[in-house]
Amino acid sequence: MRITADCEVQCKVYDSDCCDSILLELREYLPKYFGVWSPPTAPNDTYLKLEDVTRKFNKPCIMDVKIGQKSYDPYASAEKIQQQVSKYPLMEEIGFLVLGMRVYHLSSDSYETQNQHYGRSLTKETVKDGISKFFHNGYCLRKDAIAASIQKIEKILGWFEGQKQLNFYASSLLFVYEGSCQATTVRLSDMTLAEKRGVPKGLLAGGDILEYNNNIHVINSTENGKIEASVGRGLSKFYALHKKAYSKRHHSQLSLKVENLEQDNVWKSSTCITQEHLNGNVIPQLEKVFCHMPAEIKESASVEVRMIDFAHVFPSNTKDEGYVYGLKNLITVLQNILDN
Repeated sequence: MRITADCEVQCKVYDSDCCDSILLELREYLPKYFGVWSPPTAPNDTYLKLEDVTRKFNKPCIMDVKIGQKSYDPYASAEKIQQQVSKYPLMEEIGFLVLGMRVYHLSSDSYETQNQHYGRSLTKETVKDGISKFFHNGYCLRKDAIAASIQKIEKILGWFEGQKQLNFYASSLLFVYEGSCQATTVRLSDMTLAEKRGVPKGLLAGGDILEYNNNIHVINSTENGKIEASVGRGLSKFYALHKKAYSKRHHSQLSLKVENLEQDNVWKSSTCITQEHLNGNVIPQLEKVFCHMPAEIKESASVEVRMIDFAHVFPSNTKDEGYVYGLKNLITVLQNILDN
């Protein structure tokens, strides 16, 4: 981010000598700071070196949402105000604007991208569906990511409601969540959904060996007739697993036991899936597993929500009502998506 005349506040936030408790807490919601940089071709231009928030994600789903009722600062000219208002007249009423999104779809192993024109086309009636598109992976709604996003926005809201020294204009929230499935093991045998503690890669209790095949790791277990597999990225690959299971146990009752190798929480479901209900397609049942997790699993979803584009920040002695309004309205929309 380039340092300009109105970037004084952000420089104070990142100052190593900063002792203002409000600014120190604000750091928690911003990308990490790695100093300044000037390009050789323009040594008089100085830029902030900030963290790449997407770096830890395999298939990052990204959304940029401008927050606040006004996208122009207090010193904007009448022409500038008119220009900003005309871009999205509903900004004052809705309190936020989707500037763009990039969503990974499991079903096609590809990304769907929407630009700022998509966000400006959203109305009060369609903004809920417009936001929900960001959390849909082609199979189902990622309620775990929505729940985690709400929690992080609420923390930012708490900061804004507790400070009266800064007002933000034309600032955004950057949302990032993991679009790919994390390493998960599926056992077609028992009647429960339960989690398993970590097991060395390639070996399970009882000496069952993993056969690696296209991100589906099939476990041969001839002693008890169980068939297990580990999925990495695409739910569609479970079709192959289901065919293998069906060929070995076509007269048996099947159920799904899902074991996340990375979590510490234990959760169970009494759901039992008979062969006739599967009817050759295990995907709908897997959607239930991956998209309707209990709260303790949802809270652990890999999600980042950071404040970005904070160049237009001005000293104030009042609460930033416009930003607070936008955050509250965005939380309401996300909660409605989650509840419905």
